[in-house]
Amino acid sequence: MARSDRLFRLLQAMRQMPAPITAARLASETGVSLRSLYRDIDSLRAAGARIEGERGYGYRLIEDYALPPQTFDRAEIEAIALGLAEVRHMGDPSLEKAAVSAIAKIAATLPDEREQYLFHAVSKVYRPEMRYEATVDVDVIRQACWTEEALGIRYVDEGQSVTERTILPLALAYTDRTLTVMAWCCLREAFRMFRVDRISAVRTVGTSFRPRRALLLRQFVGELEARDALDLDEDTHRTAPPMRAVGRRNQRPGP
Repeated sequence: MARSDRLFRLLQAMRQMPAPITAARLASETGVSLRSLYRDIDSLRAAGARIEGERGYGYRLIEDYALPPQTFDRAEIEAIALGLAEVRHMGDPSLEKAAVSAIAKIAATLPDEREQYLFHAVSKVYRPEMRYEATVDVDVIRQACWTEEALGIRYVDEGQSVTERTILPLALAYTDRTLTVMAWCCLREAFRMFRVDRISAVRTVGTSFRPRRALLLRQFVGELEARDALDLDEDTHRTAPPMRAVGRRNQRPGP
């Protein structure tokens, strides 16, 4: 195998495999001896790749020299910085960590003269308090959305009534005031929006609803859009007050 092909395979393996990756596993993946692997890692480092680790511990690719420099203009960089700053102030620890990581990766691929636009953006986000509060691990809900797993939740409604429910989580919705879970409620047999700050317990129940998430989410969004259109029409024509009341009631998170 040509040396360039071997180095490319090594980079691909380090991008795709969970770190830290042992030298033995990398050697097996790329089909070379340990001695050749160590030489290849030194070659990648010399070429500009930042690789953490050492023999006996394992290796981690920190910065990939093969990624091309990004050509964002000043306004695009400003938008990225503002968006990531907004995410960092949401009060979601996992997204805050991801935003910090993302901005570091973007900075690493920007030309030096443009990197300052990222860290010294004119637009700023100032929020003295966290926007969202949660008494449960939001990551459990987020992961269940991705893997399409049903959740069991304990939910407290506006009247302080407590119910145990099984839901099919579809998405997390960040609004100006609350963080909600868009879901199919198996108890009510209907789409519902559950406020995360009213969920006192959450757990996976071992039931998959794959591959229905995308379809269910489209149906839910379609219902919400239809309700919004109905409310707009009623506001314009001042008619059908009973239907207007139903629209408001159905948009309320929870039961």
